[in-house]
Amino acid sequence: MEQYTDLTEIPKTSEEIYDGVILHVYKDTVTLPNGKPATREVIRHVGAVGVLPVTEDGRVIIERQFRYPIAQVITEIPAGKLDQKTEDRLSAAKRELREETGITAEEWIDMGVYYPAPAYSDEKITLYLAKGLHYGKQDLDEDEFLNTEAVPLAELVRAVMDGEITDGKTQVAILKAARLLQNI
Repeated sequence: MEQYTDLTEIPKTSEEIYDGVILHVYKDTVTLPNGKPATREVIRHVGAVGVLPVTEDGRVIIERQFRYPIAQVITEIPAGKLDQKTEDRLSAAKRELREETGITAEEWIDMGVYYPAPAYSDEKITLYLAKGLHYGKQDLDEDEFLNTEAVPLAELVRAVMDGEITDGKTQVAILKAARLLQNI
């Protein structure tokens, strides 16, 4: 089997084939490491943030929200897209947490980046752990409907491991937070 030390694909052409509100789809031509051409369909996304808010007693504020593409209500952490690609991610995380839950936090821990679908999308989600919570009023978008609930972190870890929580960013945030908070 042939091995390549440089696995980079070099972009040659890029054509936007769909310009949506959230998603922008491109058809790109690239040169592969072996010199041959290939086509890549890529979804360009402005980026997003996700927040795992933890209460003093170790419960996590989660959301239940209907997701149209899969026609299901699923469990998720508070999250949302950036207003623009250059928006400060921590500021966006603070905004999304406040809008979706009414919560503000005193302490923010960056838990890193999560790429939900790097085979076809450049969406980058930065995950945060929020502590020292203060409660206020939700400020949902007019087309946004969700319920919030406080669930013990250990119960959420079990739900991830049992396949009950299927959202990728939520799984990653729960498991990272469990490791950070309990030194597992």
